[in-house]
Amino acid sequence: MTDRTTGKTVEASVTHPNGRAGGGTAAPPPTPERRNNGLALAVIATAQLMVVLDVSIVNVALPSMKDSLGFSWANLEWVVNAYTLAFGGLLLLGGRACDLYGQRRVFLWGISLLAVASLLGGLATTQAWLIAARAAQGVCGAMVAPAALALIATMFTEGKERNRAMGVYAAMSGAGGAIGNLLGGVFTDVLSWRWVLFVNVPIALVLALLGPRVLRESRTRKEPLDLPGALTATAGATLLVYGLVNAATHDWGDALTMGPIVGGLVLLALFVVVEARSSDPLMPLSIFSNRNRTGSYIIMFAIGAVLFAMFYFLTLFMQQVAGYSPLKTGLAFLPFAVIVMVLAGVAGQLVGKIGPKPLLMTGTLLAAGALFWFSRLSAEDGYTAQLLGPLLLIGAGVAICFVPLTLAAVAGVHDHEAGISSAVLNTGQQVGGSLGLAVLGTVAAHLTRDRVADLGAAADPHSVGAAYADGYARAFGIAGFVMIAAFLVAALVIRVRKDEIDPEMAGAAI
Repeated sequence: MTDRTTGKTVEASVTHPNGRAGGGTAAPPPTPERRNNGLALAVIATAQLMVVLDVSIVNVALPSMKDSLGFSWANLEWVVNAYTLAFGGLLLLGGRACDLYGQRRVFLWGISLLAVASLLGGLATTQAWLIAARAAQGVCGAMVAPAALALIATMFTEGKERNRAMGVYAAMSGAGGAIGNLLGGVFTDVLSWRWVLFVNVPIALVLALLGPRVLRESRTRKEPLDLPGALTATAGATLLVYGLVNAATHDWGDALTMGPIVGGLVLLALFVVVEARSSDPLMPLSIFSNRNRTGSYIIMFAIGAVLFAMFYFLTLFMQQVAGYSPLKTGLAFLPFAVIVMVLAGVAGQLVGKIGPKPLLMTGTLLAAGALFWFSRLSAEDGYTAQLLGPLLLIGAGVAICFVPLTLAAVAGVHDHEAGISSAVLNTGQQVGGSLGLAVLGTVAAHLTRDRVADLGAAADPHSVGAAYADGYARAFGIAGFVMIAAFLVAALVIRVRKDEIDPEMAGAAI
């Protein structure tokens, strides 16, 4: 056959990763491509870690960014939301681009542009510049993440080899958020907040150089690219979040609040119409006909909403109220990272034995308990008394949810639906994170503003800090009820049996 990227004739054995060529019975010696699979996995896993880190690594640097560029508390949310909205809104489009233009090509373009966007972000001198750079990073992430997952599916033999590769990929995805907080603290404290962006540049350049040597190109297809769907979904979610963020500083009846909210809802409704009428939709609405998939999407949406808000609020609380340094703040999140890495592996073992439902019910209840614990937050509490326990509890809760959610989303689906099912799950987490941060951030801001107004001339740094803590606590209480709702979805909607779970796939998360 002919290699589409080089035009050279290659042996048929290259297209049979199980080592059998044609109808023969003897396995040929490993090809160079097969020998490079270890390095290819390192490239793919590192790229996925970068994409996940870029969501969270800025968290600990947010107070420093605020002081350096003069952000208001409301506008500061856009440093996070600009990335997650672009990433989540364009993730499905990135997956389709991989099919149309080739997985390796999209991966390398995404990595190369990520280096440029990160460099420009680190050099930012204005708020708009930084937010634009973060949005550009999100666009690049939407190219890299689906390409990385697709490359694993095409480069590694189905079965044990692919499952091990998926395990490495899942580990990078699961632990990346917490590791980002730790690294963000180190860079901000030792160097500058700008290095949470600059760090991507050398890593991305190395990956861009190695990628063409170790990654194989996939076959391409000639199909239309659903740009109307991508644009209406991304613009709709962005306007909705913009309106919700504005509600923190304007009345709900203000045009700057209700105008974007109404416009966003209209665009999201238009997105549904576009997808229903499209012959090649970005997100086929038929995927929601399966109750397990729909339930998984709702639960992941809820997890994204509470996790993004938790990292944001706790970062500000530790540095602005408790007086932690960025490094100490990053280290404070380390127990969360450790328990996520440990219990994600345990969940991968258990899900094949007891099924996803018991784990999802347990995980969502643990997360709800942690958030209600956080709702008792006060300015006087120390780390061990008020932060360590709920951090461990919510880490345990979300850790045992990640693997079952992924498996429930793809259980029983046809091969051609597996990719879109997983992509929508990831999209739900990112968009849920943006909307959750916008809503809960508005709740916290309103309560804090009222408390500070009540203080009047008696306001001092300690009482203002207490007002911020009260605002965060109120938001955590609402987040707890969000996870109670997720528990009910797990209990009433999810119906995946343990015999529908592939044991090898379940073990891949270890």
